[in-house]
Amino acid sequence: MRPGDFICEGYRFVPETGTLSLCYAFDNGPRFQERIVFPARVLPQRDGEALDRIFRLLLLACGVSYYKAFAPARVRCAAFPLDPATAAFFTDFYVKGLGEFAWRNGIDLGQHLGFVTEAVEPPSALRLEQPRLTCVPVGGGKDSIVTIECLKQAGEPLVLFSLGNAAPIEATIAQAGLPSLRVTRTLDPALLALNEAGALNGHVPITGVLSLVVLACAILHGFDAIAMSNEHSASAPNIGDVNHQYSKSFEFEQALGRLLEQHVVTGVRYFSLLRPLSEVAIARRFARHEAYFPVFRSCNTAFRQAAARRSANWCCDCPKCRFVFLVLAPFVARKRLVATFGRDLLDDPAQIDGYAELCGLLRHKPFECVGEIEESATVMAHLAGLAEWRNHAVVRALSPRLRGGDLATLLTPRGPHLVPAPYLAMLDACE
Repeated sequence: MRPGDFICEGYRFVPETGTLSLCYAFDNGPRFQERIVFPARVLPQRDGEALDRIFRLLLLACGVSYYKAFAPARVRCAAFPLDPATAAFFTDFYVKGLGEFAWRNGIDLGQHLGFVTEAVEPPSALRLEQPRLTCVPVGGGKDSIVTIECLKQAGEPLVLFSLGNAAPIEATIAQAGLPSLRVTRTLDPALLALNEAGALNGHVPITGVLSLVVLACAILHGFDAIAMSNEHSASAPNIGDVNHQYSKSFEFEQALGRLLEQHVVTGVRYFSLLRPLSEVAIARRFARHEAYFPVFRSCNTAFRQAAARRSANWCCDCPKCRFVFLVLAPFVARKRLVATFGRDLLDDPAQIDGYAELCGLLRHKPFECVGEIEESATVMAHLAGLAEWRNHAVVRALSPRLRGGDLATLLTPRGPHLVPAPYLAMLDACE
């Protein structure tokens, strides 16, 4: 029998240990419990009320990982009355955040999925007075490093944040030399067993989950700004209206900001510092920070859920490895770049089809956190004009098929964005 409704059953927080337990179930189906462990701190009553509001959002957001096992038509919340405004936000979060999952599995979630609501008014936002401090979530790749170093240069008081303990994240934090908060999230092993048994599976909007975890930390540990590192191209779809990076997109940033401002809490600014920048502009800035070259990594093999399966190096055979190598090539000496990755990806004929995909010559933009097709194509064409790269196998094979764009146009800040004026000045100053 196929399970029925997906139910967000409840949550429980133990301040003494910092442990948040989230419980889920399917009607006539399996039950799950996951744990998120925060650095512990007991709060005053008013801050506790604000934290509880974030935990309610986390219950709904983390549920997306379990919902997708069977993707039923209805989601119910048994833990608290679900108002229409919050339900509308999470309908988008599930439908758009699971867009790639739905595309791969042939499911139309937009017509299929609904949250059960109750006739209750959404609450008005609570006003918080937080200490002046900016938190930067660290992903282990070039983007968050650019954010960290930009804000350090401006003298901004910073705390770093990590979700999990992947080696590139830990190494980046160590290299930055700044205080940090570490949170762990443990999925229910029953979900992993279901996936291995053939349940529906696929990409989830993990950055949206992370954003809410950081918001909980803002209340628990006292900071008034969260500077994400999501760039302009994160808003670009992969195919049709399906965006692998939905929860990194400007659309999501706006939607979460509205929900917080109107119905949850105010006093914590949430924005992406790098939103005005292309991936190419970010790569140029990152190239100045060579101290991070030995430790940064964007390759997904470094972030596998099972620690034993994580790679210690770039795999050099995935869209993310190809893209990062490509966008750094105009700004980093070839020998230095090859030493960082362990291979010269642009002189390997086996990489031609993968790069053709990035440049829009084959299929669609890969379902990965990579830049826009325009960026890849422009950089590839640009490399054909550089003596250091023009004779490389991939550049020779693809550049004649590409219309040469102007690299300078990708280095100019773009809109729209939500970067507050003082932070925008910091971003401009580190140009």
